[in-house]
Amino acid sequence: MSISVFAHFMRVACGLFDEVPLGKNEDDGYFFSTFLKESRLPPQSKSTKWETVRDIFGKYKFIPFSMKDPLMVQLPIALAIEPRLLPYAEANGFHMDTKYRDFVFRKMFEKMTLSNNDRSDDILRNQTWMFLSRTVAAEICMESKSNESAYRALKSLDRAKELLFDLSTVVTELIKLFAKTRSITSHYTINVLTQLYADFPSTDPTVRLVMLLTACLSDNVLVQPNPSGTLKSKLEPLGLLPLKRKDIVDILTNPFVEKHSALVDFAKDEMDLSPNEIKDILQEVAVKCLKIGSKGKTLKKLVDCHSYLLAVLQENAVQRYTINLDNLPPSDDEDACAAFEAPLCRDFNSNSKSSQNTSGRTGILPLNLLASGASGVLEMGNAMTTVNEVHAMYEDESGDEGPVEGETGDTSDLGIIGQDTLSTMIRQDEMAPTRSRRRSLYFSYFGPDTNGKLGYPLDSVPVGRWIKERYPARSAMAATFVTHAVINNNTTLLHSFFTCNAPSTNYVSTSQHVPVTLKHFRLLARLGKSPNWCLYHEIENGAEFYFSEEDYLSKQPPATEPKKYSKTKVKSDVRKESSSPGIPRVSAHAGPSKVQASPRAGKRRPRRSAATVTSYVIPDSDDEAIVEDDDDNAVVVLMTMQAKKRKVESNLQRWIKHLSVLLAEEQKKYKEKRKRLEQSALVEGRRRVAKSEFHKSLMVNLRSLRKTDLDKRKQLYGPDAAEDDYFTEDDGDDEYRQRTARASKRLRVVV
Repeated sequence: MSISVFAHFMRVACGLFDEVPLGKNEDDGYFFSTFLKESRLPPQSKSTKWETVRDIFGKYKFIPFSMKDPLMVQLPIALAIEPRLLPYAEANGFHMDTKYRDFVFRKMFEKMTLSNNDRSDDILRNQTWMFLSRTVAAEICMESKSNESAYRALKSLDRAKELLFDLSTVVTELIKLFAKTRSITSHYTINVLTQLYADFPSTDPTVRLVMLLTACLSDNVLVQPNPSGTLKSKLEPLGLLPLKRKDIVDILTNPFVEKHSALVDFAKDEMDLSPNEIKDILQEVAVKCLKIGSKGKTLKKLVDCHSYLLAVLQENAVQRYTINLDNLPPSDDEDACAAFEAPLCRDFNSNSKSSQNTSGRTGILPLNLLASGASGVLEMGNAMTTVNEVHAMYEDESGDEGPVEGETGDTSDLGIIGQDTLSTMIRQDEMAPTRSRRRSLYFSYFGPDTNGKLGYPLDSVPVGRWIKERYPARSAMAATFVTHAVINNNTTLLHSFFTCNAPSTNYVSTSQHVPVTLKHFRLLARLGKSPNWCLYHEIENGAEFYFSEEDYLSKQPPATEPKKYSKTKVKSDVRKESSSPGIPRVSAHAGPSKVQASPRAGKRRPRRSAATVTSYVIPDSDDEAIVEDDDDNAVVVLMTMQAKKRKVESNLQRWIKHLSVLLAEEQKKYKEKRKRLEQSALVEGRRRVAKSEFHKSLMVNLRSLRKTDLDKRKQLYGPDAAEDDYFTEDDGDDEYRQRTARASKRLRVVV
């Protein structure tokens, strides 16, 4: 910059500012930093007054423009401390980012020393886009008991119509968030919700349910000596009396209400319900609890008091929730198959947020709504009914659990509503790095109160585990639940179904386990989902082969195979073990008999090959090899006699055979899909098509099952057991297939 230009700027500055202070600690940056440091001090203890800071912005046009300036990121804090500075900052060219807005309002409502209404009116009067968001309003409502001044200021703004939303609507949506979250059991939350409901009453049915839960869960009402009178005294101030039949059912089906006796007594004493009506209520509650994965304790208490519910539960579960291939979406609709979720045995302890979004609920539908044959896509006339609309119709029966999002509303300028308090979000703001505050996002899922947003109690018992303990392993009830657990890949419940109730029983014994069937694999093949490792583990441990649960429920041995398998030509049929008519008497040193080399053997190392060369050395008469030869021959004869008796294939071999058929079908579908995509592609050539998770899992684990079967046969029949070809034409593993070792051209000398 030339001297003339610099001198011109100096003359302009002298015209704007009469006398600029030049002394130490007299510059505007010092006063501004001191103002921020003294923000939490009482007014009489502050050295920097409001007028001084106002002159810095108004008279001397203070505004940090560069992001490298440390004061740039501190400016929103100054505006939160003193909102009256915002007009001067905007006049100097400052633009408030929308992501700073919530931060400013949070600091403004945090334990203010000036008048609440004045500060709120100042910041709302500046710009139309500088308004209080629904997010901060909900956070202030969550501190209605601990931060009463901020809550009163918020209600004053609502009465003055200064808010861009109706505060009563925000309170209604906020209360509805606690219908299925663990925080409803907190004493602090119960007091806050009671205060909000008293200030903003609502006729919403979900709000009514939440307030009923606050009355039932506060002060251990359900376990007191006189629960009916105590519960009535809790409900009267809230104006929730009289209760209806639906209220009793909704309370008992909530995940956080486990005891039913107090509510049953209340229904008898205060609602004058007959014994038949009470019985109908208990049956309805028990059936609905089947879909709520954490209601095992409730079902246990219900069945212990009313044993007739055992048969009722099994009848309803088998009738409503039996899943067949016709109930699943078509295999061509990959999105619907990936999103499908069985209504029972959901993993409510999962931390995956993807299962809680809208797309993850597409499969949570009553099975009777899924069209048979058309499989899962509902067509009404020419218009397609979306899955979200259908789910909304049955939302009250879904029983969704797991980590609840804890937020509602849209992501527009009005903001979303969460369960976090104002102080919690302020601490999160202060702990965030200074430079990244502009990019900070507030997801309640990652907040400090994660446990309070879970949808199940702390000491819950899964319904599937209770089913395994109460019903026989080979019952229709257990079969229905294990099918749902397989589809939902619930490892915790599958481990319970495939273990014995008695602790002394060996885990490997599968007699008391719920049987694995081929139907489970066919359902997963339709959905393209990978089978859980527990299924393969059961097969390796000798699980009996069944085509479906009907085979063992009807108590008929599954000897005959369906006709659809007889027409399929499979090259991997399991051979029946039998010995040859003549057994040569060979020495144990003679090594294995001359059989076809296994393709898995590959090319052997020379030293190991020399160790297996057949030797023709005749031992002397006093050689110990003669004695060893007689003993080994006796063992071979015994093994051979045992092999002659065994004419029926083992369970593992039957599993391998039919899983090979399923693998061949998957490979055929994969080839057809790839061919169809290649024909529709604009560029010629082979396309890389991803295989389904089921295809890849079955391909790997079937190879392991074949290897396990070979090891068992070698252990049973000795090393002479023939090694099958572990690779078939439909395995699709050309790159891993090992070729048979070529015959060596080197001349070998037989000793």
